[in-house]
This record gives sequence, C-alpha cells and structure tokens, in this order.
Amino acid sequence: MFCNQCEQTANGTGCNISGVCGKKPDVAALQDHLIYGLKSLALYGEKAGRNAEIDRFLIEGLFTTVTNVDFDPAKIAILIKRCYAMKEKAKALAGVTIPGEIATWKPADNLEEMIRQGEAHGLNTFHDNEDIRSVIEIITFGLKGMAAYVDHAMILGRSNDDVMAFFHKALAATANKELGLMDFVGLAMECGQQNLTVMGMLNAAHTDTYGHPVPTKVQLGTKAGKGILVTGHDLKMLEELLKQTEGKGINIYTHGEMLPAHGYPGLKKYSHLVGNFGGAWQDQAKEFPNFPGAIIFNTNCIQRPAASYMDRLYTWGLVQWPDVTHIEGWDFSEVINKALACPDLPEAPGQEILTGFGHNAVLGVADKVIEAVKSGAIKHFFLVGGCDGAKSGRNYYTEFVEKAPKDTVILTLACGKYRFNKLELGDIGGIPRLLDVGQCNDAYSAIQIALALADAFKCGVNDLPLSLVLSWYEQKAVIILLTLLHLGIKNIKIGPSLPAFITPNVLNFLVENFNIAPITTAEADLKAILG
Repeated sequence: MFCNQCEQTANGTGCNISGVCGKKPDVAALQDHLIYGLKSLALYGEKAGRNAEIDRFLIEGLFTTVTNVDFDPAKIAILIKRCYAMKEKAKALAGVTIPGEIATWKPADNLEEMIRQGEAHGLNTFHDNEDIRSVIEIITFGLKGMAAYVDHAMILGRSNDDVMAFFHKALAATANKELGLMDFVGLAMECGQQNLTVMGMLNAAHTDTYGHPVPTKVQLGTKAGKGILVTGHDLKMLEELLKQTEGKGINIYTHGEMLPAHGYPGLKKYSHLVGNFGGAWQDQAKEFPNFPGAIIFNTNCIQRPAASYMDRLYTWGLVQWPDVTHIEGWDFSEVINKALACPDLPEAPGQEILTGFGHNAVLGVADKVIEAVKSGAIKHFFLVGGCDGAKSGRNYYTEFVEKAPKDTVILTLACGKYRFNKLELGDIGGIPRLLDVGQCNDAYSAIQIALALADAFKCGVNDLPLSLVLSWYEQKAVIILLTLLHLGIKNIKIGPSLPAFITPNVLNFLVENFNIAPITTAEADLKAILG
C-alpha cells in the first residue's frame, strides 16, 4: 500500500505497511480502486450531463475515501460494484464510447481480485513528472474534502449543478495524461473557487434549517441519567436523534466537531441536548470508555474501537468499521434501546465554554468590533484553527493562544480549537477574546467576517490586522486551503508539518505566490507577525 493523504502519514512520506489511521492494506487498495473507478465514471459523467443518482454516488464515493471514514472492505467492494453500474449508466446517457484503460475499467467479481486491481491503480501511476503528480494529488484530495461538505448539504436537500459539473470535469482531468502542470494548477485554484460556493450552500442549508448560531454556553460535565454521545459533523442526523429521544429520559451529548451544534436555535431548543463530552477525535479511545451510554458516529474521524465500548458503538452515514453496528436510514431505535439498557451517567457538572460565534453573531456587533480596532483596544485578530491530531507538535497552537497579547482576539473553528478552548482568555470591552466560529466548514463564516472587516476599513483582506495560523490533518483542510488561496489570502502559517504530497517545486510556488510558511515556535511566529 501507499497512502500519503493525511498529516500523520508514516515518516512524513507515506504509509506503506499499514495506515497510521488504522487502515489496512486491503482497505487502502480498495479505496484506490474506488477512486480509479470514480475517474472512469467522471469521464462519462462529464459528457452525460446532470443526473441526480450519478452525482449523488460520485459524492458518496469520494467522501468514503476521506481519512477515518470507511474501514470496512466488504462495504467498499459493494461501492466499487455500484461505481461500475453508475459508469455504465453515464456511458449510456452520454451516448459515446471513450477509448483508454481508465474509461474501459471494469472491476473483478471477487474481493481478492478487486484488491489486486486496486494495488495497480494508485495515484503514482498516471504521470512521471513528480510536480504534476503532486498537484493531481492536491486536486484529488481537495475534491474528497469538498465532497464531504456537499454530502452534508445534499442531506439537507441542497445541491448545485455547476459544482457537480466541476466534480466530473476535475476528476476526469486527473485521468488525462495530456494535460500539463499549469493546467492542473488552474484546476486546483478552481477547486477552491467551487468550494467557496459549496461552503456558502452548506451554511445556508444549516442556517435556513436551524437558524443562525448564537453565542451559547456549553456544559462540559455530565448530568445524571441515560446518555447518547454523538460525534461527527452532520446536524440533520443529530436533529433526528433529538426528535426520537424527546421525552424518553435520555440526555444527548456532542463530541468533537458536533460541539457547534449547541449554538443553533433549532437544535438548542431541545432541553435534553445537555452538553459536550470529551475533546477532539484523536482522544476517543481514551475518553469513550468513560462514557457509559451509547455512542454513534455520523461522519469521519473514527478510530479502531476498544473492546470496552465496541458493543455500544454505532455508525451512520458513510462512516463504517468492521463488526460495528451500522444504522441505515433514520430510525435510531436500536441506539436508543441500547442507551436505555446502559448504566446512568453521573451528576458531574463541569466547566462551561462558549460556542456559536458564526458570522451573523459577530457581524451583529460589528460596530463594537470596528470601534475597538479604531481605538486600539483590539490590535490584531488571529484565526487559529483547523484539524486536531495525535502527532506531536500540536501543543504549538495552545502556546500560541496562551502567549497572544491580551489586546488580540482569537477566532477559531474545527476540532483544532480543543487545544485551547478551555482557556480563560477574558474579553475586550465585552467582546470575548476567544470566538468559536464553528465546524471546519464554517471557515465560510470566518471568511465572511474577514470580508466584512475589509469592507469596513476600505482595504483588502491581506491588509487587515488578521493572521491565519492553521493546523491540518486530512482532506477537508486541503480544500479549505485551496479556497483561501482562491481568495488571494496570503501569509498563512500552516502546521504541524507540511503535506507529504507537496513537492519542493510546488511548495516554492506557494511560497512565491502566497507567502505560505510552516509554523516554527509560538514565540517566534508571534514576534514575526506582530513585529
């Protein structure tokens, strides 16, 4: 196997024995096979035009291969067979036959042969030029990350034909050996442009359905009684679970990227949504044994479950682990019955933290923020956020926030906030110094805040007293970075390490055009930013 798509990849180059994430070689090969099949589908899908079933499958197929989503080889094999059926349907709709190995792809009938085919279809087989391969990987990983956001939007009934057309175009292009380096660079930038549309679409889906987030205190302790812990990203799944548990004496807790759900009026209205348990995804194996209720994943970030909680663990949506019960559809009665049979959680009040500072909430007090900047009360804004992870060096983000001067404000989003969201940072004239904007896709809110400030001060975003200090782990971070680059945002610091799939020449391009730089130390980076 060879997999280099996440930040924790072995030796900073690639996992070639077994994935650090827990992905085995057979799963890695099947995921490579699925991506190969999706390229074949895209070649015909680009010519066939929009078809809801094909488009939906393409999104689900890409999202399945995101880090920490699907570890079940039998399920991926089923998807590969479905991919071939979708490819044949697209071929019939297109009314053409495309020559070439990828266009004529057909999977084997048995699992072992599918795995062998996948081993022959890795990303490194398309081009000899390592810089072209690097940008192709950036595009492919970006499409995977964008597919995750489109999936959430589709669950809420939203889609966009232009975005779907781009998915087919871009994925088909990665199978084109005739394109050159700058062709792929252009596609990568367009990928960022399309994702801005996607994040706006998902933001509208969330806010139209659940209202704009409002600043909300979230309890980190537990309440006496039965409990279900929900981890992942999908708000619709949480809503359905809240509806089905109402009046049944079960408290619902969020975990990881579900924390921002507490800020939405349409979700916080449920009195049995009582708090957040635990921290970021990488601590689940340590924390879940201490949660005696039922636990359900609704998107990525699953790790190998421990035996102590495997029998009360469930998955839903695209996330799966072998031998873990998977819930199909919207009936959560099995999870509810398990929670009722589990021991009670103790009455153990904990710290309260704030979430819910989406762009609507922040811009609602924009006059105070602008006045604080003009008066000198706020000297600088830092966006410190992104993915968390287990790799050493991420304490940098805690130190950065701790050492940031008291006249600065920290915007944060995604699970990277767990490195510092329990810190007591105080406020500046009633404006909290730490503003939790939301999930990783809520980078859209951070962008809207930055654009509004730039408009208020009649300057460009790069001229604002705003610095981006980002942490990355998987493919959703890749697509957000491409979105920021599309917007022309410069001087981004990124860590804890640079992606293994970026070659020296591609890195040099990013440095020369966007002044991207790796993090160093919190003290040195603060000094460089603030002078």
